Amino acid sequence: MSTDHKNAPTNGHNIPAPSNFLRTIIEADLTAGVYANRQDSQGQPLPPMVTRFPPEPNGYLHIGHAKAICVNFGLARDYAGRCNLRFDDTNPEKEEQEYVDTIIDSVKWLGFDWNDSTGEHLYFASNYFDKLYEMAEYLITAGLAYVDSQSAADMAANRGNFGEVGKDSPFRTRSPAESLDLFRRMKAGEFKDGEHVVRAKIDMASPNMTMRDPAIYRIRHAHHHRTGDQWCIYPMYDFTHPISDALENISHSICTLEFQDHRPFYDWILDKLSGGGFFQKPVPHQYEFARLNVTYVVTSKRKLRQLVDEKIVDGWDDPRMPTLVGIRRRGYTPESLQLFCERSGVTKSDGWIDMSSLEGALREDLDPKAPRATAVLRPLKLVIDNFPEGETVACHAPIYPPAHPEHETALRHFPISKTLWIEQEDFMETPVKGYFRLFPPIDDKPGSRVRLRHGYVVECTGFDKDADGNITAVHCSYFDDSKSGTPGSANYKVKGNIHWVSAAHALEAEVRLYDRLFSDPHPDAGGKDFKLALNPNAKECITAYLEPGLSTAKPDDKFQFERHGYFVADRVDSVEGKPVFNRTVTLKDGWAK
Repeated sequence: MSTDHKNAPTNGHNIPAPSNFLRTIIEADLTAGVYANRQDSQGQPLPPMVTRFPPEPNGYLHIGHAKAICVNFGLARDYAGRCNLRFDDTNPEKEEQEYVDTIIDSVKWLGFDWNDSTGEHLYFASNYFDKLYEMAEYLITAGLAYVDSQSAADMAANRGNFGEVGKDSPFRTRSPAESLDLFRRMKAGEFKDGEHVVRAKIDMASPNMTMRDPAIYRIRHAHHHRTGDQWCIYPMYDFTHPISDALENISHSICTLEFQDHRPFYDWILDKLSGGGFFQKPVPHQYEFARLNVTYVVTSKRKLRQLVDEKIVDGWDDPRMPTLVGIRRRGYTPESLQLFCERSGVTKSDGWIDMSSLEGALREDLDPKAPRATAVLRPLKLVIDNFPEGETVACHAPIYPPAHPEHETALRHFPISKTLWIEQEDFMETPVKGYFRLFPPIDDKPGSRVRLRHGYVVECTGFDKDADGNITAVHCSYFDDSKSGTPGSANYKVKGNIHWVSAAHALEAEVRLYDRLFSDPHPDAGGKDFKLALNPNAKECITAYLEPGLSTAKPDDKFQFERHGYFVADRVDSVEGKPVFNRTVTLKDGWAK
């Protein structure tokens, strides 16, 4: 990490961070000292730049939030700044402590925190309710806001549209004294929900709809997860957000593009309140970047909740879900998500990132460090007829890939015995051209020879079928001087190499083969019913046979099952000695066109 903004900053991977318009802005501000020599309310010096990640605690974070987290915390890291975590909890009807807890956990899992030498910088907008109320009273007193008593329908009708200017509310000319009295009575609980709202007095003819006297306070007789029943009026998000930023000394308030039209109101609020002596300049400035749109997922909270409520998925942490808790349970790593977000870039233009880019980042992260293991997912019995009954021979293989520093010394050990499990696809009764795995003798020609990986060379001698014509077992003979790692192994040249596990020693385990939840890259585009695009093969539960050493796998342990892909011991359902494995991603992109 660079601690001098004049040096090229580095990201969390210790490589030069790619330039983008946000970095250009920050570097220019740092060079000019725009936010230099500031102090917080306790007189402590502030970092040269301060960002924030401000989720509303009304649901679980998803892949799109990962981008916002990485941008805000990553920029603070790279420029020796600080990033606060703030919960914009101003909507009591939709917010719960459960969401606060999972958001905190998800941000930490991604590799970020909000602590520095001055302490923890975890905040809640609800902490500012008294100050927000005070500032709303100031705006009313200054003639910059008023209490509107129109019905919601009349207010919407008078707001106009993009082709028609709005009409002033008949209550816009209320005196500050009358509006202030009504506002205090709103606070005292004298009115019902929706009976009055407080609106900023700006311009009902503005071409920017958000500047047409936006609401800043509304009545909600609802229990708040932190303040209880103390309040029956709550500030609106667009009013709260800039004030929270200013109270926390944010320098660069970084949002996604949907907030671009809200920036004039952000600036208006801070300008008027600075004029009232509430804030010192320079005040925070808002910047917008394109949100992360990933193919084959939906990120609408309403639609994600529908998937959960209708039991289409197995909860918010279902490994098929794009929620961070689901992605984590699927087996994704924080490093792969950071890498993916970094590669997706920071621009002002909306676009789509293909899911294969995320999967590729994961493969790139796991390939050099995931321990290797053998798993037979579609088992077929292989009997070595001439192998001594009841005997075993020890075999071994590297735990780590060749590039790993422990590749040569770290070995995993497993036995070979008379009866093995192999993959069904490794035997073919009538082989097609170019098939180099097991097949039986044909037309007086001997059966094929293959090497049992890390074991012996065997020759197929026949197979068994049941009454329905299903192949139940394959038979072979082995060559006892062909064991891998012995001098005799060089005497055998075979084209086929298959993996296996000893039937008597294998770990029988539940394995869940996960795939993309949707088969359409844009499942909800253009008003489509996203449920019609559900992938029927997004989850398959099988019983697999694994090399015995995997019995010690702990929840969240990740492996490459050779030939099959990357798998993780499920963090919820795994128990000691009996792990359940989720397929995180295949070794190759099976969705490539």
